[in-house]
Amino acid sequence: MKSHTEYLTFNVPGRMGFVNITPQVEAALAKSGVREGLVLVNAMHITASVFINDDEPGLHEDYKAWLEGLAPFDASPQRYRHNRTGEDNADAHMKRQVMGREVVVAVTGGKLDFGPWEQVFYGEFDGRRPKRVLIKVIGD
Repeated sequence: MKSHTEYLTFNVPGRMGFVNITPQVEAALAKSGVREGLVLVNAMHITASVFINDDEPGLHEDYKAWLEGLAPFDASPQRYRHNRTGEDNADAHMKRQVMGREVVVAVTGGKLDFGPWEQVFYGEFDGRRPKRVLIKVIGD
């Protein structure tokens, strides 16, 4: 069995944003030489996410509005107890919990085995600083 590990770093300029990282995942898979196996992609920060969905700008704006409705940004310590610790990002932790930490994608014939329209995204909920994503490819 082979394994290959890569790290990506993102510094999203806004508080919230989504980045299509499918090309970077495909490149890591190609470097690995794995033809049959799995790719794990996970955010290595508790206010960021990795998820699979459609690369459609309207959907991404809908996600932003929906997440903001579920856990609105409010830096004050009145709304969120977490912000009483000196932080201002309690909403980002909750958004990450909803969107998820990681994805696993099957590898078949040396390619990501996606359904129609599926792409891998990095989701940022407390941007403006560098954060990492792990890509781990395992298989034969």
